[in-house]
Amino acid sequence: MTQRVFRLSGTLAATLLLWGIPPLQAQTGAKNGEWRTYGGDLGNTKYSPLDQINSSNFNTLKLAWRFHTENLGPKPEYNMEDTPLMVKGVVYTTAGSRRDVVALDAGTGELLWVHSEKEGPRGAAAPRQLSGRGLAYWSDGADGKDERILYVTPGYRLVALDAKTGIPVPTFGKAGMIDLKLDDDQQIDLVTGEVGLHATPLVAGNTVIVGAAHLAGGEPKSKSNVKGYVRGFDVKTGKRLWIFHTIPKPGEFGYNTWEKDSAEYTGNTGVWAQISVDEDLGMAYLPVELPTGDFYGGHRPGNGLFGESIVAVDLKTGQRKWHYQLVHHGLWDMDIPCAPMLVDITVNGQPVKALAQPTKQSILYVFNRVTGQPIWPIEEKPAPKGDVPGEWYSPTQPIPTKPPPYGRNGFSADDVIDFTPELKAQALELISKYKIGPLFTPPVVSKAGGPLGTLDIGCCQGGTNWPGGSYDPRTHILYVYGKSEVTSLGLTPPTSGKSDMNFIRGTAAYDIVQPPAAEGAAPAGGGLTVQGLPLFKPPYGAITAINLDKGEIVWQVAHGETPDNIRNNPALKGVNIPRTGRAGNVGIVTTSTLVISGEAGFVTNPQGQRGAYLRAYDKATGKDAGAVFMPAGQTGSPMTYMLNGKQYIVIAVGGAGFPAELLAYKLPD
Repeated sequence: MTQRVFRLSGTLAATLLLWGIPPLQAQTGAKNGEWRTYGGDLGNTKYSPLDQINSSNFNTLKLAWRFHTENLGPKPEYNMEDTPLMVKGVVYTTAGSRRDVVALDAGTGELLWVHSEKEGPRGAAAPRQLSGRGLAYWSDGADGKDERILYVTPGYRLVALDAKTGIPVPTFGKAGMIDLKLDDDQQIDLVTGEVGLHATPLVAGNTVIVGAAHLAGGEPKSKSNVKGYVRGFDVKTGKRLWIFHTIPKPGEFGYNTWEKDSAEYTGNTGVWAQISVDEDLGMAYLPVELPTGDFYGGHRPGNGLFGESIVAVDLKTGQRKWHYQLVHHGLWDMDIPCAPMLVDITVNGQPVKALAQPTKQSILYVFNRVTGQPIWPIEEKPAPKGDVPGEWYSPTQPIPTKPPPYGRNGFSADDVIDFTPELKAQALELISKYKIGPLFTPPVVSKAGGPLGTLDIGCCQGGTNWPGGSYDPRTHILYVYGKSEVTSLGLTPPTSGKSDMNFIRGTAAYDIVQPPAAEGAAPAGGGLTVQGLPLFKPPYGAITAINLDKGEIVWQVAHGETPDNIRNNPALKGVNIPRTGRAGNVGIVTTSTLVISGEAGFVTNPQGQRGAYLRAYDKATGKDAGAVFMPAGQTGSPMTYMLNGKQYIVIAVGGAGFPAELLAYKLPD
């Protein structure tokens, strides 16, 4: 379990000086030892000031309780992406293949109540199924006479439950439920309409905000689809308060960015990631995905607002305050995959209310969240132009000057595996069959004689995905996990009669560039391989600390044990391989002294057991601060709380052949 730090800038002394800077009050992390919202606070900082668990005792953590999910839903679930809440000694979570809601005793894990919706054909046709990523809590005040749990079912219904009993609130919507396929300013089939949500609803004040998600857009059935509008509802009655059209209607701002009337039929452009809110400013921040489809946009010419944009809207009215488009006319499935992080920082001696947005391209975009102006210049730079028939290309793309990328994007010869000269030579021969280039190099038409596709690390499944990052309001340092996964963007003409798209990401090209991986290969990075090893060199997954007062990287460390199929590969016999990190979608929680995150997938420990490590790092230096071996890899994001004088860490785990469960750790009595 050796550790390798890949990059270091700044000094530890400079980092520690930041501890004396008092934070602004807008976002201060989880309070009072609880965890009342998905991201710890409405700004999604995923921070808690708890310090009972620290580097001196992390290795001694023991299981306090575990909650199995096998009996929830008609079939086992292996990928539980949930982050639980803890309020007044009760843990609330969604779980199981039918997305049941359960309430657990926070000290023992005892089941207090369970609520389940059986949605029949509508649930079976839902584009976003299984447990989802959690739920929301609301209370009418300090006395807590009216406490509610709100969540979105797989079939796209918003449900309000009594937090004490799990019974639907009769005064909310219709018998405790709102059908989200209705009153959406468009016609949606109530059974097969392709819209749902994995993310949690967000409650701020008396407003509930709900986004929208669709099927993965790699091979869309058509150039048209359901539009992913965002709505606000009254938390007490369920009445719709506002709607924001992520694809503008005629006369609305941004409609003219859709050429040839493409706004009329194009869909997607939903907000499938978590939403953030600054209650003091009365603003909600929407991270919008790209339009239909992910890799071809010839049918939707123009920059296409508000695709791949951060949009700030009024919390009470939904009116746009400002926006910034991170990708013009997206062709790379970059989306905006996670919550904007609301951070209060100090730049050039001045306090700034900021917003920091991690991305799949491993770029952190930082804005003034009041005005939408970049904290550091973002330059519109010429973008490579492709030659896919019928495609429309943006001449420029926005590139921030600071902070530097916290991971790789695009692809170059310097990225290939170099454990040995032989492996490097084979990797260079392999990539000669593909197009390579910097960030925003567009997809190509896949040809048998080459290029088979465009290689890209910072798209699709690269960089940071839905778990997002974590932020320490005391030190002004942001922590973010990013992974490296190479994707080949090769397009082929559609099969006759199956699509009205000119080109889609064809199945033939997909099979070429993403062959089935061997056992254990996926957590190592997956994709193209050389002698069973990933085409590119490690780290395959890393956690990076970024000083947001300066826009500088403080440290970066490989996160995750070296996968078995790399450690035991015959081609690497006798080669010293430092910890490589592991690819996956894993979240982070930051405490008073630690950065805590689990590994994805499975690895074999020195005792011969299969599982994964829950790891802690010193948040000032990135050095190892402890590790606990879990029975399976992390699938959700960890959270922490204090109950009866004991600090707990709760995390969702699971994997192939290992049904999902919640694990709660605490120090030994």
